Amino acid sequence: MITAEMVRQLRERTGAGMMDCKRALTDANGDAEKAIELLREKGLSAAAKKAGRVAAEGLVEAYIHGDGRIGVLVEVNIETDFAARGDEFKQFVKDIAMQIAASKPEYVKKEDVPASVIESEKEILRAQARNEGKPEKIIDKMVEGRIEKFYAENCLLEQSFIKDPDMTVGQLVTEKIAHIGENITIRRFARFERGEGVEKKEENFADEVLKQING
Repeated sequence: MITAEMVRQLRERTGAGMMDCKRALTDANGDAEKAIELLREKGLSAAAKKAGRVAAEGLVEAYIHGDGRIGVLVEVNIETDFAARGDEFKQFVKDIAMQIAASKPEYVKKEDVPASVIESEKEILRAQARNEGKPEKIIDKMVEGRIEKFYAENCLLEQSFIKDPDMTVGQLVTEKIAHIGENITIRRFARFERGEGVEKKEENFADEVLKQING
């Protein structure tokens, strides 16, 4: 039997609607953990449907790393001004700005990378594979795998999220769409680093930013 207390507890844990919680508990035969999984699956499915909707509101966030060495401007869009003013969306935008500061992406998504850049990268990777003595018949397959690594390093949505490396930034966006209930788009960003382009001591900025996040 699904009690009102079980529904209340699930609602507190997930933020889902009362009827959605009740249905999930019913489908899960009262198992709260299974119900959470069902709600998450449903939310991600709904998020995919929302992804095509126009997101014209949102925020422009400025983030300056503690010592003033790195600055980031990022624009993140959402469907309504009401949602843009919400604490969850504001925190999400701040997290994205910190991600950019720490992980130094060059592009928002794969599709933003110019074809000329990919072709140039592939030629470099092919040359590297030949220098490593790899057989010609497997070089193209190796190059495709290494191009995926290139995307993971240089495209924001493909990067591991600094607060939870088990998910990508793209997966984080999908979860936020599901939870907030509106389409969200990271539109553009700019990252500035003092002294960039001149010889300087290498530092692990990801570690620095995480220390600042954690206080």
